[in-house]
Amino acid sequence: MARGNIKVGDEVAVTAVVRGRVTPDRISVTIPSYNFPHSVVDSSSKAVIGQNMEITGTVTRVDGDKVTISLRPLVTVDAEHVRLVESYVAPKRKKPLRDMVD
Repeated sequence: MARGNIKVGDEVAVTAVVRGRVTPDRISVTIPSYNFPHSVVDSSSKAVIGQNMEITGTVTRVDGDKVTISLRPLVTVDAEHVRLVESYVAPKRKKPLRDMVD
């Protein structure tokens, strides 16, 4: 889906499926191509089992067709399950990197 244009620092989204409520303020979700359970804070809405929800995070690593996203903890998924939300643009320098010597 967003395979070739994802780079480190980009904000991306992954669509997860709700598995159930763990505590009153946390829900368990299933992330595609990530074979471990994951839970997120969701105190305001009444999520139901089977509902899709989008989880966003920043890219920390890109390895070919795998993307590692910081969702606290780091989650590695296939690049085809990731959607680019906002591309990272490095800040511009206002001053030179070194001092000008007369």
